[in-house]
Amino acid sequence: VMPYPQPRTQVMEFGLLGFSHGRPFLFALFLAVYLVTLLGNSTILCLVSLDPHLHSPMYFFLSHLSCLDLCYSSVTVPKILANALHPQATISYGGCLAQMFFLMWCAGSECALLALMAYDRYAAVCQPLHYAQALGRSTCAVAAAGCWLWGLLDSAVHTLLAARLSFCGAAQLRHIFCDVPPLLGATCSNTRPNELALHVSSIFVGLGPFLLVVISYIYILATVLGMPLATSRRKAFSTCSAHLLVVSLYFVTANLNYNRPSSGYSPAADILVSVLYCIITPMLNPLIYSLRNQEVWGALRRVVGVSGTPGSPGNNA
Repeated sequence: VMPYPQPRTQVMEFGLLGFSHGRPFLFALFLAVYLVTLLGNSTILCLVSLDPHLHSPMYFFLSHLSCLDLCYSSVTVPKILANALHPQATISYGGCLAQMFFLMWCAGSECALLALMAYDRYAAVCQPLHYAQALGRSTCAVAAAGCWLWGLLDSAVHTLLAARLSFCGAAQLRHIFCDVPPLLGATCSNTRPNELALHVSSIFVGLGPFLLVVISYIYILATVLGMPLATSRRKAFSTCSAHLLVVSLYFVTANLNYNRPSSGYSPAADILVSVLYCIITPMLNPLIYSLRNQEVWGALRRVVGVSGTPGSPGNNA
């Protein structure tokens, strides 16, 4: 006997099932991560804005990355903190779509921006004589705007496809915030268009920029190997390996989140993967890209008026 299909209901809000255990721990953890993210990225934005020594293409792109990371965390973490303190973790239907839209906008833009930053380092290390010409002020502004627009278009496609989904029975997401995979797991609609869009996006928005990052750093490392001083090589290797580590963490976890089998993983694994790429990575970026750099510490001393000789110029590899 064929079972009767469940009636489709008009969804007003979603229940978030990822808060079933450890609410005080989740609140403390995400609050600490969010505060570190705000402090690190706000510091970079202020320093790049106030210190003329940081008015270069490298720090221009870093300021955009910090802005993106602030938006990235602010899209999800405040609502996570509010739900961690509430006995019933929920989010409205409109709030869910809005959260998903801005989350994917940030994700797509960050993928493109990381590739652009890798090219900037390639041009600075491997083509220093043409660096100023290749990355002039207007070129940098257009390239950064293109990254934001790239993410916006990608997000608009996924949000429009998600808006057509219907839900049967209790609308519950096995997650702690709204994203495309949890919505696809809760819908009773045909999800093939959504899954196809995710797979296509994972190639052009995810894999493509990641390959550009890897290729850029291969050329950078090849150039570094030709440096005559061992100390210069060690410093450049340290910087490049740190950059590649955080970039790989971001791209791999994002790919696992959006380009997984339809059966998915366990709810706990889903949440962990999502947290790594959209909450932990924005916290790590300022630490890896900027706050380890002596140029940034020198700018901090100048801005706050601390006397003393700044450290040696930072490694820009």
